[in-house]
Amino acid sequence: MRKKERAVWVMARLNAQYPETPVPLDHNDSFTLLIAVLLSAQCTDKKVNEVTPDLFRIGPDPEAMASLDESEILATIRQLGLAKTKAKNVRRLAQLLLERHDGEVPASFEELEALPGVGHKTASVVMAQAFGVPAFPVDTHIHRLAQRWGLSRGESVVQTERDLKALFPREEWNRLHLQIIFWGREFCSARGCDGRACSMCRELYPNRRNPVVTRKA
Repeated sequence: MRKKERAVWVMARLNAQYPETPVPLDHNDSFTLLIAVLLSAQCTDKKVNEVTPDLFRIGPDPEAMASLDESEILATIRQLGLAKTKAKNVRRLAQLLLERHDGEVPASFEELEALPGVGHKTASVVMAQAFGVPAFPVDTHIHRLAQRWGLSRGESVVQTERDLKALFPREEWNRLHLQIIFWGREFCSARGCDGRACSMCRELYPNRRNPVVTRKA
């Protein structure tokens, strides 16, 4: 099966498995989504969803968040990885939204990536899920599965994103981003499948004998 044919087959399989694609991170608006995505770095969405209700209760918008002491934010998110750095970034990000953007989350990659703690992947998630702009954020699930499914060489997340954008229709990027994450968590996790165990991998490569070695992002 050629790479383009694999992409079409994978998309059909994902659409059948996940016709609905709810956003995994709980949020109320573009600001709380941005904060939740920032907090999810090196942390599970489940854990983030456990702490954000208390955080958003005391900091529901940029003005309220910026008025908090860094220690207040840290106390709320302490159980997350890199909590001290994240607390500092959250407060400064809220301040910059007030200073630069009249308290609004900017709807551009460049302006988002200029905020503390916001890299390309975080900006891509916000652009896709808050503003509906086609993007293909690549996290560890997507990076790993793109290699296992033969959709990318996977030398880096940058290369994986480029390869996936070239393979799939632009209007499907936002949906596919979530569908691949859902599949990875449910069927093709790092320990649960080595490129031969889950049904997607087996059907794509029925004769595969050796495990797929995932290149680090």
